Amino acid sequence: MTAAKILWVDDEIESLQSQKIFLENKGYEVTTLTNGFDAIEYVKDNLVDVVLMDESMPGLTGLETLARIKEVNSAIPIVLITKNETENLMDDAIGNEISDYLIKPVNPNQVWLSLKKIIDNRRLVAEKTTTAYQQQFRNLFMALNSNPDYNDWMDIYKKLIYWELEMEKSDSPEMQEILQSQKQEANTEFFKFISRNYASWLDPKNDAPVMSHNLLQFKVLPHVEKGTPTFFLLIDNLRFDQWKAIQPLFTENFRILEEETFYSILPTATQYSRNALFAGLLPIDIEKQFPQEWKNDDEEGGKNLFEETFFKGQLKRLRKDNIKYSYTKVTNNNDAQQLVNNIHNLMGNDLNIIIYNFVDMLSHARTEMEVLKELAGDEISYRSITKSWFEHSPLNQALKKIADKKVNLIVATDHGTVKVKTPYKVIGDKQTTTNLRYKHGRNLNFSQKKHNFLSAILELNDLYVLSKSSIASIFKEDVRTYLDERNIIYTPDFISKGSTGLEFMFDFQIAGRNSELVLKSFNTINKQTLSSFLFSWDDIKPVREKVSKKAVTAIAIINDEEKAIKGEFLEALKTKNANYIIWSERNKEENIQKLLAA
Repeated sequence: MTAAKILWVDDEIESLQSQKIFLENKGYEVTTLTNGFDAIEYVKDNLVDVVLMDESMPGLTGLETLARIKEVNSAIPIVLITKNETENLMDDAIGNEISDYLIKPVNPNQVWLSLKKIIDNRRLVAEKTTTAYQQQFRNLFMALNSNPDYNDWMDIYKKLIYWELEMEKSDSPEMQEILQSQKQEANTEFFKFISRNYASWLDPKNDAPVMSHNLLQFKVLPHVEKGTPTFFLLIDNLRFDQWKAIQPLFTENFRILEEETFYSILPTATQYSRNALFAGLLPIDIEKQFPQEWKNDDEEGGKNLFEETFFKGQLKRLRKDNIKYSYTKVTNNNDAQQLVNNIHNLMGNDLNIIIYNFVDMLSHARTEMEVLKELAGDEISYRSITKSWFEHSPLNQALKKIADKKVNLIVATDHGTVKVKTPYKVIGDKQTTTNLRYKHGRNLNFSQKKHNFLSAILELNDLYVLSKSSIASIFKEDVRTYLDERNIIYTPDFISKGSTGLEFMFDFQIAGRNSELVLKSFNTINKQTLSSFLFSWDDIKPVREKVSKKAVTAIAIINDEEKAIKGEFLEALKTKNANYIIWSERNKEENIQKLLAA
């Protein structure tokens, strides 16, 4: 690694030669100067990683030199070293964005630790993050396979999001791919969990999580009290990871007392989830109680025009219609500026409902506008744009105006969004809805031979097809049947520890007398899933062969019924000495022999 270049500026630099030698022995390249004028000229012509700056120098002071160096290169970290501990000096130094502040006399270790913190911080954090995730991988794996209930699933989701955000600090693409693979596995298992339990949650007699239609009743209205205005801010389509990205901006002005999660009803589209939230009813009941206001998919007119009417009905039903409230919906910049100008006028209400639509518009735009596809092409950049928007938004300006008042602020969302990597093809007639979250119609055809669906979710007689990120579990069952038909003995969901200490799961293991096969089924294969498979295979192979004293081979069984397999993926498998079977060619003798080789 290239030695870091340090510029040390002090008018008594001769007395610091021992410290200079100490830093050079630690691997740093140290240049010394005695005044600010020379330092400014040096920075103009030379690469410098960190400047160590004495504050009390004749001619230009340290602070004056600091300001001029920042004009030349604002990114250079500067450590100010001074005998002066006055508050004003510290305020000035911090205001000039110094990276660290040391009080004389300083010993060599103090300076070294300061440099290490500045120069090596990113690398050390990345290494620590990677190590910490490796340690937590097994805990998450065990949680996913311990029959989690709805509270456990919330906890799993929060932990996965935590590690996704932490992995932004890591420079290990392998660990990032493993995390994404673990998220994909969690998504598949969560789909199964919802399929098994969702219908029972709609029966009020059964134990169920807080959902869209009882969120206000259980989590918002109990906080409403006379004399203390409550602001209920609903940011349309805000995901939990986006909330964690903007949360630090909230903590600058508000103290966060609690953080909770709830389950959206299905479909999660705004028409259903948000109407249910304000009505306090499931959509079928909204249609019964508000037949004029409710609009079905095949009816003309806006689908979210009567939320305030629905909310009034909920207050009346809960006998809380004495609550003085306001209802504000922000759908454009003009609405946002009005909110900034009028938010003080809302302080006289018990409850103020604010619906902010920008994140939902951003979510749709990044699938339609080329510039946003580029700017928000992945989840990291999407979170970054969300944070930048909120920091400079009229909404943040409005909230700052009430931050010093005695108020309750509740921030929520109605649903989230998932970037689909494997679209699900649905063919219908002209009456089929265009909504991307679900399809509603009477003549729907599916290109996939097998599919899972929940019907009559809302006790309607039409079909709702729920999108999911993967139907790999269905294909896995096809592979299982294929093995059973050939009387091949196997161990399902085979777990093996690799040389990194991580444990990996393969769909099947076939153990022979002298050799062993590990199988992974791919309903769809892409760079991410393939990389994860090859990493796990490469990691377990030497360990398995040492333990079992058998030759171990990996086989990828790849579904090509819906999509042709890219040649580069097959070449990658060959390069890593992993075998493969293309599903459409599974009955060829050469492929059957691959499975019988064990």
